[in-house]
Amino acid sequence: VLRCLGIPTRVITNFNSAHDKNLNLSIDKYIDISGKTLHLSEDSVWNFHVWNESWFIRRDLGSFYDGWQVLDATPQEKSKGIYQCGPASTRAIKEGDVNLDYDSPFVFAAVNADCVTWIRYSKKRKERIYSNTRKIGKFISTKAVGTNSRVDVTANYKYPEVKEISFKISYSQYKNYLMDDRKILVTAV
Repeated sequence: VLRCLGIPTRVITNFNSAHDKNLNLSIDKYIDISGKTLHLSEDSVWNFHVWNESWFIRRDLGSFYDGWQVLDATPQEKSKGIYQCGPASTRAIKEGDVNLDYDSPFVFAAVNADCVTWIRYSKKRKERIYSNTRKIGKFISTKAVGTNSRVDVTANYKYPEVKEISFKISYSQYKNYLMDDRKILVTAV
């Protein structure tokens, strides 16, 4: 319909798409001390999810957010009391501006949520035991104009994942770095 009105529109597919039911920007899994899954969260990860993008000027949000906007014609959750999703600015999603209206937190989580596993010891005590920050939002794609080729648009939604570099360093060298004003992030191996 939007194309018929002359508004540029395209279909987007997101692989490993998070469905963050409680909008805490993570997909939470709970287990008990024996490792048995506890069904305490309605969050899930879908193999893929599809939505549309349309090109809009955003006078309501400011020109920084002009450009491609996410519109989901098949929303699974209510937004402001009705089943709707968007228009959420892809620029807002990439920048992590989850305080904006139009379902920005939900779309951000769909492409960038952390998958977190918790051990639940009691109703009042839980401990995070695992977090995967790279699982969600893979190969975000659209179809190329004029061909059946895939165009990767992941960079429109999120910055590249940080790659871990493994190296060994002696404790004495590490201690010297700690005292230096130029701080570095080191993970012990």
